[in-house]
Amino acid sequence: MPLHMIKLSVGIEDIDHLRSVQESRRQLPERAGRLWHQTRQTPRRAPELLDGGSIYWVIKGMIRARQGIEEFGTLIGGDGIKRCRIFLNSTLVPTDHWPRRPFQGWRYLEEADAPKDLDGDKSGADMPPELVAELRALGLL
Repeated sequence: MPLHMIKLSVGIEDIDHLRSVQESRRQLPERAGRLWHQTRQTPRRAPELLDGGSIYWVIKGMIRARQGIEEFGTLIGGDGIKRCRIFLNSTLVPTDHWPRRPFQGWRYLEEADAPKDLDGDKSGADMPPELVAELRALGLL
């Protein structure tokens, strides 16, 4: 079973906004058309993440989407500090909305604990996150 990551998407309003920001970053010359997220620490469980893992994005307090992880890269910044680049698939997959409290960095997420993708059924995809959380707490979603 693949292992996943959870990451806060700070300053992002919704999935479309995340898609727009990522696409504009991807157009930068230094990105050469690649999409990545840079972080300070390299995951120790990288092989498990590369076995079909995704980053689950927390937007406005709710897990709302995921993106497949393609590979990891290492670079040394101008300040001499080693950093990790997580190269991502460009497809953002909407997921079931699950509430998450703020946290720093990223966290691992086991496959059994990951929210389901919203395929054809968009239960809650167009609703405000607060309403989805309340309906989920009541067992109605």
